[in-house]
This record gives sequence, C-alpha cells and structure tokens, in this order.
Amino acid sequence: MADESANNSKPFDPMEPWRGMRDAYLDAWAKSMVEMVNTEAYAQATGAMLDSYLTVSAPFREAVEKAMLKTLEQLAMPTRADVVSIAERMTNIEMRLDDLDAKMDSIVKAIAPAKPHGEAGLAAARKAPQQARKASRTNPAARRKK
Repeated sequence: MADESANNSKPFDPMEPWRGMRDAYLDAWAKSMVEMVNTEAYAQATGAMLDSYLTVSAPFREAVEKAMLKTLEQLAMPTRADVVSIAERMTNIEMRLDDLDAKMDSIVKAIAPAKPHGEAGLAAARKAPQQARKASRTNPAARRKK
C-alpha cells in the first residue's frame, strides 16, 4: 500500500516553490500597476510626455515626409495628397451622377402620363421611324422628297 501512495503522488519538483513565488510576485505587480495607471496623475504625466514627444519629433517627421514626397515623385508614384484628390473627384462625380439619375427619373415620371396607350403606344412610336426608312428604300419618290 505504501508503494501505491508513492506512485500516485507527484514527483518532487525543486522549481515549484520558485514558480509559486513568481506567480505571486507577478499578481502583486499587476494589481499595483492597475491601481497606478488608473489615477489622474498618471494620465497627466503620460499626456505631458506625449506632448513633448510630438513637439520634439515634428521636425523629423516633416523631414521624412519631404524625403518621401521626393522619392515618390522620382518613382512616378502618387502621393497621399494625389490619392485623396482623386478620391474627392470620384466622390464628386458619383454625386453628380446620382443627381442626374434622380433628374432623369423625374423626367420619365413626368413624361409617363403623356404616353399614348402605354407600352403599345411606345412600341408603335419605335416602329414608325423604321417603317419610314423601309418605305424610302422601296419608293424612289419618297427618297427624292427628303
């Protein structure tokens, strides 16, 4: 029976106490960091650091942008401004097409009551020029009148 209890137990791991201490340390550290980060003073300090970073990095950022513009220009590639300009133009064209579509719909609706006999009248109106062309081909007198 002593052999069975020895076989069922876990083998001794000398690193287990260190892992427990590590986990406890990380938990305590995480709790203290959460408490510190959720304070107003931390938010103000982080904001001040970010503002100073952005102020200091502005000249470098501008130099990189100028170098990038020159590089893109030499490679005959569009810049961000070019792409934005094209997108604005396309949006403008799309809006104008939508306006034209709406105007065409209103014109079609205004013309619809004036159609003679609905679809049958429309079909007859389409056939009339075709019949006139056929008549002018077969009748030489009709060609001379034109």
